[in-house]
Amino acid sequence: MKKLLSFLLLAVLSISVSAQKHETIGPEKGALILAGGGALGEEIISKFVELAGGKNATIIVIPTASGAERFDENSGFIKQLKDYGATKVSLLHTYNREVANSYNFVKPLQKATGVWFTGGRQWRLVDAYAGTKTEKALRKVLHKGGVIGGSSAGATIQGSYLTRGDTHTNQIMMGDHEEGFSYIKNIAIDQHVLARNRHFDMFEILEKRPELLGIGIDEGTAMIVQKNAFEVIGVSKVLIYDGTFWSRNLDDIENPPRTEKVFYMLQHGDCYNMKERKVIQ
Repeated sequence: MKKLLSFLLLAVLSISVSAQKHETIGPEKGALILAGGGALGEEIISKFVELAGGKNATIIVIPTASGAERFDENSGFIKQLKDYGATKVSLLHTYNREVANSYNFVKPLQKATGVWFTGGRQWRLVDAYAGTKTEKALRKVLHKGGVIGGSSAGATIQGSYLTRGDTHTNQIMMGDHEEGFSYIKNIAIDQHVLARNRHFDMFEILEKRPELLGIGIDEGTAMIVQKNAFEVIGVSKVLIYDGTFWSRNLDDIENPPRTEKVFYMLQHGDCYNMKERKVIQ
């Protein structure tokens, strides 16, 4: 009898550990902003500045995903932040992993309370920073209660699965780079979804990795993530691929779609619990 009870206890614990392993969870501390690309409105930029600590917060912009040779510190997202009143904004960039793994390079991150990844190709961020002192310093920004944000590639990199991570083309969903920085675990994040007619592409990943929560963010729209939940802000939609169907008018739908290859959309003000995988009513 004791052996049977021990076996059952081990079985329950094994199931529990397996379920936890596949849970989609966000950062314990700090906040994330994941934007879907395109023009970002004042509400998204001002929210980033607010979460970083206000207009006098120390903010770092990392443009590495773009692949450019040179960067102008008075243009692009840095200029946008300054236009919205941020006073301490600087650029941090290298393609050299040895540089990224040096103490001198990561020094600015030690004081930063906000970091923003600009758009481009997400695999460039992996090649430059994954496994280096820079990646560790970025995670410490969250642990100190800061905010990490990003748009387009800068949103996808924050997930655990690196959607469109192929070095040859962004049309390959499961490419030669498949691991992101995992600020959110067990998730795949796509961007520009409606603007570029990408809203069925996520199923290619989920067919092979069904344990992942799929998220698609459209342009001009962002998710504000704190712990295991997020709120949608912006002008368009966030698409949810969690194997269920939801609608704010569900009671009026006579024939809801089957749960095979189905997704639903959230809009400004909607909230979602990633761990429980359901809309917060």
